[in-house]
Amino acid sequence: MAPTTLVLWDIDLTLVEMPGLGRQWYERAFIKAVGREMLHYPSTAGRTERAISMELLAAHGVDGSDAMLTGLFEALIATVAEDKSIAERGRALPGVKAALTALSTLPSVVQSLVTGNLPVIAGYKLAPFGLDVYLDMEIGGYGAMSAHRHDLVFDAMRNAAAKHGAPFAPTSVVVIGDTVHDVEAALHHGAIAIGVATGHTREADLRAAGAHATFPDLSDTAAVLAAVLPAGTAHVPRT
Repeated sequence: MAPTTLVLWDIDLTLVEMPGLGRQWYERAFIKAVGREMLHYPSTAGRTERAISMELLAAHGVDGSDAMLTGLFEALIATVAEDKSIAERGRALPGVKAALTALSTLPSVVQSLVTGNLPVIAGYKLAPFGLDVYLDMEIGGYGAMSAHRHDLVFDAMRNAAAKHGAPFAPTSVVVIGDTVHDVEAALHHGAIAIGVATGHTREADLRAAGAHATFPDLSDTAAVLAAVLPAGTAHVPRT
């Protein structure tokens, strides 16, 4: 059975949280790539690695060329690879593993990512909690390719269509995230937006941004599946 629903997950404060690690990684990577200390740390919520890095470089008067961005990305990847504290300092958020597991049993569903993270770092963040195994990470939309989050949704939709041999209708694409940026990126393409208030954005604000459904967290698996799957979809697990 070919999948008919594409579910695209955000990572940070949607699937996992790891307080303080992002800033520490950037501080170390900036020294490696630029050769001096980081004095300004941009807002990161819902933003892409390219947008964050471009602002970071500009704030320090550093040329934001592709070569410099690539150098900073490489330093960031190396920094995260060296960090052995992710499993200890981070955690999967409530209900995440149950929701991923339930959706993974349905042949009508394929799950991937729309995340501001770089692909390799996405793997480093998810693997310690056993979450990567539920996701086709090859077709995700990642933060190096654009400063605009809606471009990442388009990239994931295009990648999924190429792999599965047919486009996914926008109304069969579901984006799940914790920020208004996630909601707006989904709506830009006519996709379904689900907001989860496990980050710094209230449910009311996610609804006001246009989310089709919102949750305080993902602990109610049945309700999450009902929001993700089109009405009338048979919940038939793989055998």
